[in-house]
Amino acid sequence: MKAFGIAGYSGSGKTTLMEQLIPRLVARGIRVSVIKHSHHDFDVDRPGKDSFRHRQAGASEVLVGSGIRWALMHELRGAPEPGIAEHLARLSPCDLVLVEGFKREPLPRLEVHRRGAREGCLWESDDNIVAVATDEALATDLPQFALEDYEGIIGFILRHVGLADGPVPH
Repeated sequence: MKAFGIAGYSGSGKTTLMEQLIPRLVARGIRVSVIKHSHHDFDVDRPGKDSFRHRQAGASEVLVGSGIRWALMHELRGAPEPGIAEHLARLSPCDLVLVEGFKREPLPRLEVHRRGAREGCLWESDDNIVAVATDEALATDLPQFALEDYEGIIGFILRHVGLADGPVPH
């Protein structure tokens, strides 16, 4: 499986960009999965549900399945947070995994940057940023794409991870 990250500060449009890229990649016959990192305490379960009650009772893992989907909830219970390699190993085989977050992991990333962002640019201090999708021209030699240049961004990602022919712009 090939993995490629989408990075940017909160509110930059990472999820919006991924929502546009995923169906276009799928339309090309590419099987896509996503790993999203959260800095917040999150829960895909709801209080009162049996699965929630099982976890509250101390179960390490609870798998909920139906005819249309399944979800595995794993409680760390004080264990260290898994890295990207451990999460990738849990996924079913696919062609491309888009990763949002995991900024400290050595993974090539496209930065999503918007004019007027309060924070600086990630590419200035992150050597894993290999391109930028932005709404303004930036003073970098990295390839830059307009935020809505979905086909250009897809072509770059696919060439970068080796899923398409052609040179990767430098």
